[in-house]
Amino acid sequence: MSGPYLAGIIPATLLPMNADYSIAEEALEDYIQWLMKQRVGGLAVNVEVGEGPLLSREERIRVIKIVASVVMGRVPIIAGVAANYTGDAMAQAVDAREAGASAIMIHPNYFFVGDDLPVEIPVTYYKAIGEAAKLPVVLFQLNRGLGGVEYSKGTLAELASLESVYAIKEASFDAKKFHETVQLLRGLPKKISILTGNDTFLLESFLLGVEGALIGFGSFETNKIAEMFDLVNNRRYDEAKEIADRLQPLANVLWGAPTRNRRARCKEALAMMGVLSPRVVNVRPPQMPLDQEEKQRVKNALKKAHLL
Repeated sequence: MSGPYLAGIIPATLLPMNADYSIAEEALEDYIQWLMKQRVGGLAVNVEVGEGPLLSREERIRVIKIVASVVMGRVPIIAGVAANYTGDAMAQAVDAREAGASAIMIHPNYFFVGDDLPVEIPVTYYKAIGEAAKLPVVLFQLNRGLGGVEYSKGTLAELASLESVYAIKEASFDAKKFHETVQLLRGLPKKISILTGNDTFLLESFLLGVEGALIGFGSFETNKIAEMFDLVNNRRYDEAKEIADRLQPLANVLWGAPTRNRRARCKEALAMMGVLSPRVVNVRPPQMPLDQEEKQRVKNALKKAHLL
């Protein structure tokens, strides 16, 4: 199996929604066109911040087709796969390929929760999905507090060795765990792309040595994040830190407590920036819209980041 080399800044895209919680298709097209003017290494769709786990089969397919029609093969499209059982995940993966995805990112399954997870469960799950999809697979290590799974070293090594696995999104939001994961994967015979998913410590992630970032924060100042990545790779650390210091307060607000509001915060922020219409920043229930106090916090953070 051949696939794209995943690197650079890959925004985890948001999903504009109408007042009835249907996909705002024209707004999605405009948003993707706006992102494609930035320095992106790919686009991730139907992922957690993009409402992927809350979408129907038809909606997931439609989102991929819309994004693919705008991207036109210029960058890889990574489609999120989030399912409760293996057969459903396999079907989602096949749908993603047929709709135009270049790769898939498999969200952790709730069967993976617990410190006594047998390695066979996630390995057979990922293997079955990868074989069905015939697409490159991105592993996903996600903080437990966000509903994810942090794998043991042995399990992670087994997963990374699968033929279909080309990359990992590491989003433990734990610097120590992130460092341990990078060291483990760099020591394996098979090399895969390590993409940070840690929106709140990007500079530190870059310093530890990664191929890029797959992040919801990638929709904000994408070019500056790409510049920060380049500066780190060129050992111009003081200049990279200047960018990080400006963006950090915004990341802290968008991904702050309660984290369940991150989708709504990101949509509101893009509306304040003029990227999205205020009419399409709706989030599907049981999520709730932001109250005025939280909207003001987002606005203040955008100002601090020089985005308003």
